[in-house]
Amino acid sequence: MKVSIQNAKAFLSEKNLSAILPEIVSAKETLVSGKGEGNEFLGWVNLPTEVSDEVLNTIKSDVSRLAPKSDIFVVIGIGGSYLGARAVIEALQSEFAAFAPDRSHPYIIYAGHTLSEDYYHQLLELLDSKDYSVAVISKSGTTTEPAVAFRIIKDHLEKKYGKPEASNRIIAITDAHKGALLDIAKREGYRTYIIPDNVGGRFSVLTPVGLVPIAMAGFDITRLLDGAKQMREICLSKNSYEENPALLYAAARNLLYRQGLKVEILENYVPHLKYISEWWKQLYGESEGKDGKGILPHSLSFTTDLHSMGQYVQEGERLMFETVLSLEKPQHRVAIPIDEQDLDGINYLTNKSLTEVNHCAEQGTTLAHNEGRVPVLQIAIPRIDEFVLGELIYFFEFACGVSGYTLGVNPFNQPGVEAYKKNMFKLLGKPGYNNK
Repeated sequence: MKVSIQNAKAFLSEKNLSAILPEIVSAKETLVSGKGEGNEFLGWVNLPTEVSDEVLNTIKSDVSRLAPKSDIFVVIGIGGSYLGARAVIEALQSEFAAFAPDRSHPYIIYAGHTLSEDYYHQLLELLDSKDYSVAVISKSGTTTEPAVAFRIIKDHLEKKYGKPEASNRIIAITDAHKGALLDIAKREGYRTYIIPDNVGGRFSVLTPVGLVPIAMAGFDITRLLDGAKQMREICLSKNSYEENPALLYAAARNLLYRQGLKVEILENYVPHLKYISEWWKQLYGESEGKDGKGILPHSLSFTTDLHSMGQYVQEGERLMFETVLSLEKPQHRVAIPIDEQDLDGINYLTNKSLTEVNHCAEQGTTLAHNEGRVPVLQIAIPRIDEFVLGELIYFFEFACGVSGYTLGVNPFNQPGVEAYKKNMFKLLGKPGYNNK
């Protein structure tokens, strides 16, 4: 993968890049040395090299045990407990995987990320007619959304299969030492995987939090980790922009922010990458949005959103920069056929592949937005597979840590996420919150 700032040069001079490099390298050293704020949550830095063969083999064994008897695998979690896995799975699977007639692995469905009553009613109706298994992901087991979802689905599972078989169909991914979910798992005899104490939720995709669902969907978690290992080696060993793309990305973001560009739009031109953007939004929003600081992460899917948001990006208030997640080569080729009447006027595209057209749309959009004074960064990936996604995940995580320390915040806490919960608990009458 490569990072390019060519289309942001009007905002990122060589002088400014050189001037900020000592700050970037210092932030990197703070991160790697573990001497900065939030250092108790740096387990992700070495995680790709520390996932044991024993854990990988156990995951693969559980896939072999549950996949043959599961049409559906329900992943219960919220935020980092499901977004990373969903990002990888939806990038790798067919857009129409739900309709595949000969699936060898269960279709992944998500719960615990919403409190919509209609969503759960419809999910339970589906589960009435399908064989399924479950992964419930929570360090505490008391986070409202996944706890509610697990109670509902556990009840359904036990009524459908009976308690002994239901327990065999549940995997709990939770804290090693404490918490409600750990207590339930021990009591009921669930297969249990550990979320490391020193890895926060948004950085947890390369732990069993992400690895179990990704493997259950039929994808190669060893290759995913191999890609992350390679990017880790680059990020830890290189201190130049030319050799370390994470440092260039962190530097560019901070320089643009200092020029008053407070919104970053991560864009893709293929639908498979949509949930990479959703995971990225949590990673950067929760890591940097504090102390009255931070770039607001936003995302768009082009060319679709050019027909809705393109006008604002082109001519609206100049408060944003763009980062294009660019795919160099798709898996398949679809050519545009000729039509003798040419009533739609697109015969000039005859025999061109859709990728050729899509790349021209990307290049044309970048040029237009540049003319509209919007700087455009590019992150180019050669293809979509497990190895490249492992690289991309680690790249974004490492750049996030460096960028946050450069910004002057603790990238690894999230004190603000508790505010809404206190109000909700009071409104719901939770014990202990009535007078707070």
